[in-house]
Amino acid sequence: MSVKECGHHKSKKKKIFKRIFWWTAIISFIVLVTVLIIWAILQPSKPTFILQDVTVYAFNASVANFLTSNFQVTLSSRNPNDNIGIYYDRLDVYISYQSQQITLRTSIPPSYQGHKEVDIWSPFVSGNNVPVAPFNYQGLSQDQNNGNVLINVKLDGKVRWKVGAFVSGHYHIYIRCPAFITFGPSSSGIKLGDSGAVKYQLVQRCTVGV
Repeated sequence: MSVKECGHHKSKKKKIFKRIFWWTAIISFIVLVTVLIIWAILQPSKPTFILQDVTVYAFNASVANFLTSNFQVTLSSRNPNDNIGIYYDRLDVYISYQSQQITLRTSIPPSYQGHKEVDIWSPFVSGNNVPVAPFNYQGLSQDQNNGNVLINVKLDGKVRWKVGAFVSGHYHIYIRCPAFITFGPSSSGIKLGDSGAVKYQLVQRCTVGV
């Protein structure tokens, strides 16, 4: 024989559930507003990137519409924020010419950058017999013959901001660093022994978009 629950008990349970729901909603709202206020007050700034140097181990565009290249780039990144840390969850480096990617991507290991900290990375990026669009190849061959090639060291990936115990969602970060590579008698590079490698000291500030 079942025992029916009286209306008084049902009404009491509904009131308890409503109170729990509203208290949970109010607390969540207060936490969210607090985080947004802190975020607005702190005003997180984008990290700054500087391309310090580029070492060219190979740059061969002698085969029609194909390019073989091998670079080592040194990049420094600084977190300008006093109270905000940055998680670099993914960061890929590659080289482009006239908006066309001419190397494979190289991944930088994930890292955390504390307040005012500076990180330095020196990844290798290369491409073997990478097909180049005919109009780009023509311009590349002409630039190389003239002894001055403008390339772009690019990075893209995902970052998160850390404010106290709060960690934001992912933001896409995009970095672009122009670099002039010179060849021939007017080259500004430094030869590294008998390896044929040439190092270019640049200290070039990069544009950063988040």
